[in-house]
Amino acid sequence: MSMSVDITFHNMMASDALRASIEEHAARLEAFADDILFCHVVVEPTERRHHQGNRYRVHVHLALSGGTIDAGKTPDDDHSHEDAYVAVRDAFDAARRQLEDFVRRRRGDVKHHETPETGHIHEIDHEAGIGLIMSSDGQEIPFHRNSVVDVDFEKLAEGSPVSFVSLSDQDGLRASTVHLVSHKHHRASPATPSNA
Repeated sequence: MSMSVDITFHNMMASDALRASIEEHAARLEAFADDILFCHVVVEPTERRHHQGNRYRVHVHLALSGGTIDAGKTPDDDHSHEDAYVAVRDAFDAARRQLEDFVRRRRGDVKHHETPETGHIHEIDHEAGIGLIMSSDGQEIPFHRNSVVDVDFEKLAEGSPVSFVSLSDQDGLRASTVHLVSHKHHRASPATPSNA
């Protein structure tokens, strides 16, 4: 592995086995881009107290020619992240997807639509980790759980309003990032006072 890998265990004991797993995941990324300069990974429990049921947060930062990639988010209801190895796997899966998109854009294989679009969740399969967005102009846009930011994939439901950025490549159009639109952004109509 030619790139530098820096691993930080925050608020937890360092683990040689977990370090080896992280280094193995990092090495696999070089198959997608051979110019990664360094990979910095931070692993930390979401709670400082040591108790059963604690989940792990894993952040992966990559630097390569022409840009950086940041992946990993705080798990919410995903109890699989009580296993640090699963949290590491999921963070690196997200980093790999972003890296693949970055490399495609750099090669010019992808047309990236930077302006966010709006729509709603048309179909969702929580077990498979995939879904379809119905855009405001009537297109069905597929997305993957790793494209969802700021909220857990499991919290999305059919009809949920979303904003998203799409990209098109040889596989067609898909959403690269998906944000749940908070209800607070929708102005509620004022309540009509009762005459009773």
